[in-house]
Amino acid sequence: MEQIMRNFFLFLSNNKPLTKAAKKYGFRFGASRFVAGVDINGAAEKIKELNDKGFEVTVDHLGEFIDNEEEARQSTEECIHAIKVIAEKDLNAQLSLKLTSLGMDISYELVMGNMRRILQTGKEYGVIVTIDMEDYERTEQTLTIFKSLRQEFDNLGTVLQAYLYRVEEDLDALNEFNPYLRLVKGAYKESEKVAFPNKQDVDENYKKIIKKNLLNGNYTAVATHDDDIIAYTKELEKTHAIPRDQFEFQMLYGIRIELQERLIEAGYKVRVYMPYGDDWFGYNMRRLAERPANVAFVLKGIFKK
Repeated sequence: MEQIMRNFFLFLSNNKPLTKAAKKYGFRFGASRFVAGVDINGAAEKIKELNDKGFEVTVDHLGEFIDNEEEARQSTEECIHAIKVIAEKDLNAQLSLKLTSLGMDISYELVMGNMRRILQTGKEYGVIVTIDMEDYERTEQTLTIFKSLRQEFDNLGTVLQAYLYRVEEDLDALNEFNPYLRLVKGAYKESEKVAFPNKQDVDENYKKIIKKNLLNGNYTAVATHDDDIIAYTKELEKTHAIPRDQFEFQMLYGIRIELQERLIEAGYKVRVYMPYGDDWFGYNMRRLAERPANVAFVLKGIFKK
């Protein structure tokens, strides 16, 4: 049943008509649980609240299915604006973004130009920018762009997904760049030809790449809500004397808040992934797919309205 629900929500996340309708309809279906607001100023208030509790943040301006240069330009301007707001308000926050929102599906020149503008702004204001990973068909191009830009900018990180067979090879290929990497299980529906179909295999591969990246001496963001993965990372820290300034735990805004607080109390760095914007539908559906327990919170929100 859980797998059926996962597939259902992943199917919805890729539905363009529903995405467009959701933007017009506004925050419904539990969006406010996972999304911090419609603009960066609203999100900034929540970032400050989290900072005051000891959390660090990465913000993501949501955008799905951008297919023209004007929308890509607008998304770029929003990213630049977000960096400036982070700096002006002295927030402990970074920026995350998707290359498709900046025109990757339109042209290489367009996305590279937009990324350079964002990274230059981030460099000026001391803000790190992380390229989110998308579906498998965009993995190679995303990593090619990362490698190219990483030679120009130090304030750049990216994401690797443990459910892909290729991930260990990608980790090896990136090692020469001394990368800032966020390691995740993966949130897209992929073919068994390219991704592990079984959770146990994904978990084992996830542990393998966490260990490898930490022992390579690279900064590692372990993005998970899985108690077993968190315990495994803590054990690596003890066994290999890994300093706590070499890694952090990352968790999604609005999910397992008590666990986040316990990690902070234990002295670990925790960064909250905080999305904002009106293009929330695809993101929201993927969160429901990842954790069916979230559906209960969404239903409560609907019936309260």
